[in-house]
Amino acid sequence: MAEVEQKKQTHKEERQKYTLNKLKGLGQEIIEDVEKTKVPSIRVPSRGTGNIVYDDAKRYYVLGDRFGHRSLGNVKQIRKLGQMVYVGNFCKDLVAREKTATIREMYYVSEGWGISFKTQQESNIVGEDLEVTLGVTREELGLMPEEDGASVYGDLTLIDEGTEINAAKMGKSGYTISPTIDQVELMDCNVDKVLAVETMGMFHRLVQENAHKRFNCLIVGLKGQAARATRRFIKRLNEEKGLPVYICNDGDPWGFHIAQVIISGSAKLAHVNHQLATPDAKFIGVTASDIINYDLPTDKLKDVDVMRLKELSKDPRYKTDFWQTEIKKMLKIGKKAEQQSFSKYGLEYVVDTYFPAKFEEMENQA
Repeated sequence: MAEVEQKKQTHKEERQKYTLNKLKGLGQEIIEDVEKTKVPSIRVPSRGTGNIVYDDAKRYYVLGDRFGHRSLGNVKQIRKLGQMVYVGNFCKDLVAREKTATIREMYYVSEGWGISFKTQQESNIVGEDLEVTLGVTREELGLMPEEDGASVYGDLTLIDEGTEINAAKMGKSGYTISPTIDQVELMDCNVDKVLAVETMGMFHRLVQENAHKRFNCLIVGLKGQAARATRRFIKRLNEEKGLPVYICNDGDPWGFHIAQVIISGSAKLAHVNHQLATPDAKFIGVTASDIINYDLPTDKLKDVDVMRLKELSKDPRYKTDFWQTEIKKMLKIGKKAEQQSFSKYGLEYVVDTYFPAKFEEMENQA
């Protein structure tokens, strides 16, 4: 155990040093340009739609090889370059002092820089630009999301800040997945699968019904669109512990999208999908076929739902026969349904009937 902790600490220190050197190097480039009487500029990988490519072999979005330059010689880029330098300096201080700040805190701190952002979204984008330019993660830069993490419940032992924790002994809310999940050691895992569910309502239902024992699984509550830390945690369980991952979301285009971001990554985060996507994860959420076969309570598709479904049908992440069939069928019936709609048959139905049928279906397809 001591040896494992020592290796982990050494790796953490190496990554910290690497990140600090990358940040210093960015500033040094500008200094050297000035010393050579050259107009300072920074080479930034393009994150435009034309440079985001779906990689069929990797099964997730990646960045292409296009780059742009932010130069003080371009009036339109001066403000953006200045913001990037200030954010870089802010992160350098965080990394050097081993501190963190939320992206919301950075936004307010920037008010004192004299080169403030118009909105937090603008500061978030500059943070992502720095991330992709340096090839390090936002978390390694000391920047953390504002939102709370999702939760995991089940027989998984972790070591967090030197403390041994079992995710089935943390109360009914389970263990909260923190933004620094890569610093948490995944130890004993006495389960054979991961079941991730979109809503915390379903998470708590599964915990109450002892689904973790019934299916010998870890239950992960996504809290809607899964945060980066949640996606990273799921990927680690899949790769480090060899656990198959199953995702159950609402039967609508937004639930489909939430699941697919976990499976194949997002276009927006193409530069870090290699750390977040779990291509082998399977969708076992509510489908149009389920709506028909289980005669579920439904809502009528709105115009925005129809438009989104048509967009998904053209997205390379949904090109398989399964997705194409379910999208077309949902458009045909014009209906959508939530996970909780199975409660029509009783609170226990989803554990007693629905999930056993879904898992059996997955096994037959394997």
